[in-house]
Amino acid sequence: MDAMKRVLVFAAVSEAATGMALLIVPSLVGKLLLGAELTGVAMIVARVTGIALIALGVACWPGTPLVGMLTYSAAVTLYLAYAGIAGGFAGILLWPAVALHGVLTVLLARAMFARGKTADAKASGADR
Repeated sequence: MDAMKRVLVFAAVSEAATGMALLIVPSLVGKLLLGAELTGVAMIVARVTGIALIALGVACWPGTPLVGMLTYSAAVTLYLAYAGIAGGFAGILLWPAVALHGVLTVLLARAMFARGKTADAKASGADR
């Protein structure tokens, strides 16, 4: 089991690092991986993919996948809203996607908060 945990941590770090690279320098990653620079809307898609890879890394880190999904949903909500406001990109589904991810972020945060309260209650009950 120890070997599997090490492989999972390595995969999580690798995916998160690739995600950070896509988020920070998507055109360079596109050139290195695909031999072509990314431009225009491909930059937005690459950055959303980067966010997803970071969240995958968080979800694969030993712990709960809830944190990974919350990371993805919150980050993609903010980034898509930014792309719509500052970048001038706004297809017909952009704002519904922002709203959906905003709602998911709230629901996931509530679930995480409730989970923490349950864990705290169990811990205090075990102390007695």
